[in-house]
Amino acid sequence: MSKFDVDYINLCKKILTEGVEVENRTGTNTIKIPSHHFHFDLSEEFPVLTTKQLYFKAAIIEMLWIYQQQSNDVRWLQERGVKIWDEWEIAEDGYWRATQMLPNAEGILEKTEVEKYFGEEWAHTIGTAYGWIVKNFHLIDKLIDRLKNNPNDRRMVLSLWQDQFVDTAVLPSCVWSSEWDVTDGKLNCWVHQRSCDVPLGLPFNVTQYAVLLSLLAHCTGLEVGTIDWSIKDAHIYVNQVEGIKEQIRRFDEQGHLPAPELWINPEVTDFYEIDNSRELKDVKVKKYQHMGPIKFPIAQ
Repeated sequence: MSKFDVDYINLCKKILTEGVEVENRTGTNTIKIPSHHFHFDLSEEFPVLTTKQLYFKAAIIEMLWIYQQQSNDVRWLQERGVKIWDEWEIAEDGYWRATQMLPNAEGILEKTEVEKYFGEEWAHTIGTAYGWIVKNFHLIDKLIDRLKNNPNDRRMVLSLWQDQFVDTAVLPSCVWSSEWDVTDGKLNCWVHQRSCDVPLGLPFNVTQYAVLLSLLAHCTGLEVGTIDWSIKDAHIYVNQVEGIKEQIRRFDEQGHLPAPELWINPEVTDFYEIDNSRELKDVKVKKYQHMGPIKFPIAQ
């Protein structure tokens, strides 16, 4: 059965019962707890929620956009039917526009029309974030080289948070850091998330890093190991509460379904050759059962 569902629902219940409601820049309050931790053993289970439908193809394609394609161009995602970054896409004229809650002169949050100029050369991107950071610092190239040639290295760290590039990013990375190690032939990682939209972001992110670890292990001759996941500011937006209550009801009344399986094409062993088309020919989530979709609003 799906251990991820059990741990996830327990987190949701904890936020709803112990969390504190706070204001934030989006204008929609969140209910938050300050921290949380998950532990996943990929040799036992591939973590995908079954109490709601997860659109895992979109999750995997976004992960490949960041770590394989190393791109910040939103059009690459759109060509593959993935729309999750549309709200943060810089316009043709080089401006990014949004409505957010920002402090006024008295320090009180008020609705503000945000217009930030990045430059026309950054049109259709999200600025210096995510895949741009990976490419600029050669993060995956260095990690793969160390996994193959120096697997006992204790400096295998990927940081998507670089202070000098935060102000030129539309949205600085939420899942911002991962640390990697090889123990007894198994690849493990520890993931850090500074801000966690539990209903929308967390299920996506966990599946993404589970696939990333599995692909890196597959391409470097290692076995899959564990993921530890640390969260700072785990929150549910107040307009997501009813959806989460529905997911909790499903869990309490129906339990959870068997965890799915991840299939990787054994004939492709180069990370950069993994198919990243809409069809994802080399990566499949098999035997996935779920209890149907739950629609959650996104906060910008």
